[in-house]
Amino acid sequence: MTATGSRNAPDTVDVVALGESMVTFLPTRPGRLADVPAFDRTIGGAESNVACGLAAAGHAVRWVSRVGADGFGDHLVETIGAYGVDVTHVRRDTTRPTGLYFRTAGDRATDEHEVAYYRAGSAASAMTVDNVDVEAVRAGRVLHLSGITAALSQGCLELVRELMKPGEGRPLVSFDVNYRPGLWRDADDARVLLELARGADIVFVGHDEARQAWGLHGGRAIVEALPEPEIVVVKQGRGGAVAFDKNTDGMEDADGTATLVRAPRVDVVAHVGAGDAFAAGFLSGTLRGLPMRDRIRHGHLTAAATLTTPGDLATPPTRSHADRLAALDDDAWGRLRLGPGWTQADEAPEEANTP
Repeated sequence: MTATGSRNAPDTVDVVALGESMVTFLPTRPGRLADVPAFDRTIGGAESNVACGLAAAGHAVRWVSRVGADGFGDHLVETIGAYGVDVTHVRRDTTRPTGLYFRTAGDRATDEHEVAYYRAGSAASAMTVDNVDVEAVRAGRVLHLSGITAALSQGCLELVRELMKPGEGRPLVSFDVNYRPGLWRDADDARVLLELARGADIVFVGHDEARQAWGLHGGRAIVEALPEPEIVVVKQGRGGAVAFDKNTDGMEDADGTATLVRAPRVDVVAHVGAGDAFAAGFLSGTLRGLPMRDRIRHGHLTAAATLTTPGDLATPPTRSHADRLAALDDDAWGRLRLGPGWTQADEAPEEANTP
């Protein structure tokens, strides 16, 4: 499946991403939040991360959201806009603040990792069908959403459901499950994410979050629970990612064909934002009509760019650099090892490999 249709209106873009972005504070040194004396300011938000990654890859992208009429809202709009993302449809809320969060420097997977969110009652959590420009949201070839938005409020959930309704004029819908246990009061509430995922065209889900949210084990169980989406991408961490494509001609069974691509070895600095970067790379490949293997490889490469930096966002490799790496034969791909700074030079593939 590709999203290579023609543009029918002047304001049509390649991708529209809707969701909350927050100002993020990263510690200047390791330690507990109680002990860290200073923080560096950056930004973070699942959908805006995808938007920035796609814009950096040369696509026309729009981010739609709400932010407070405050300095943090100014910072978000200016920073995301600086990536080349269209932010003209971001609304300002004079009664609610922009969301913030703080985190420790440690890996999110460890017990020492701490995150403090200040997003309850945020401007973005007040998004509804009535206060969002739905026409602007639907003006992309692809609409990217995530389960985080659906968890912010009842109004946000109703908005996501409205945007995902089938019908004339609906763009290709990309949905990243992004299960966050802290945002769902009851484990059964996470079944809402399964309902939403079934309404998408492309679904991204981690094998670990599918197990935690839905009790599903393994890629086949996940794809069987999602019969409607045309493509289901199951992320397996260091094991890579497998895409189940139900549109493939001559498929052998109802699940379609499965394409597994191992992730390159990466010298990880921080894991935060890697899933969003993977989605951006995969969607970029989809917009370009690349083969499934190369879409997944581009996902791994954009994820590797984020994994080798401390923040949620990273400068991806240039398109030509990524294309050369994605075109490596299987043996050369298997030898790739990417460390901090690997995206800075547009080098030949063999020069990008590290020992």
